[in-house]
Amino acid sequence: MPKLAVFPKAFMNALCKDGSMKVKEWIELAVKLDIEGLEWYAGFLEMADKKKWSLFRSMVEDHGKVIPMMCCSPDFTHPDKAFREKEIVKQKNWIDMTYTLGGSYCRVLSGQRRPELSMDEGVKLAADCIYDCLPYAQERHITLILENHYKDDFWEYPEFAQKMDIFCQLVDRIDHPYFGVNYDPSNTYLAGEDPIELLKRVSKRVVTMHASDRYLKEGTLEDLRKEEGGALGYAKRLSHGEIGKGLNDYDAIFTELKRVGFDNWISIEDGVDGMDQLERSVSFLRKKISQYWG
Repeated sequence: MPKLAVFPKAFMNALCKDGSMKVKEWIELAVKLDIEGLEWYAGFLEMADKKKWSLFRSMVEDHGKVIPMMCCSPDFTHPDKAFREKEIVKQKNWIDMTYTLGGSYCRVLSGQRRPELSMDEGVKLAADCIYDCLPYAQERHITLILENHYKDDFWEYPEFAQKMDIFCQLVDRIDHPYFGVNYDPSNTYLAGEDPIELLKRVSKRVVTMHASDRYLKEGTLEDLRKEEGGALGYAKRLSHGEIGKGLNDYDAIFTELKRVGFDNWISIEDGVDGMDQLERSVSFLRKKISQYWG
């Protein structure tokens, strides 16, 4: 049966920018939920001190929970080789971080969709960099998970492999036992595409999932797809919301995941309106998991 983790979506500024929340405080909030794990973020301010990594693992495990997944954002599509090599070094550091925390899954991305980059060039650069990281990950029994991503908070451009066709081409390019997909249905809407169509194309490669939900603040999905400026404009129409009350069809999602034998971690990326909302999202997913896998 799939296991549930949570991600501190509502507290990213507090944990990563102004330091107004300590990691210990987030752990104490999260472990009260009906979950098995806490998804980690490499950019927590306190993660700069490597001596704290094992301490945080102990804090979580003392509550009977684990840290299964690491969220981080390598940028592998830069045209400069020296830049890409630095990103590979960063990714290996994040793999070490995941290993020390007791995790099994560490995110990778393609990189930024720079205007001068062709599709073939971008896919090759990203695939080559991911392949460079895979032996290091395998030695530590860490699976690298490629997410259909929108845009890192600190990037100038959206994700290179944001669009379904490019994402699938990159996934098909990488054949390795320690590589898989982290499926995020909400991000597909940000690309103006259908999350169920994407899932059916990659479902056999999905090893983890981000669960969230989005709702339209204005207009229709058709308006979203027609919006000028591509992905840069999509987020203005969409907002995060409570899981089960937005656009995502979790019955269709779980039907397909169950069909292909998925039985792994689902990490919740909601709760932007507080812990009560996150608790309701956990409850919704717990019931759906019991319905499909119970």
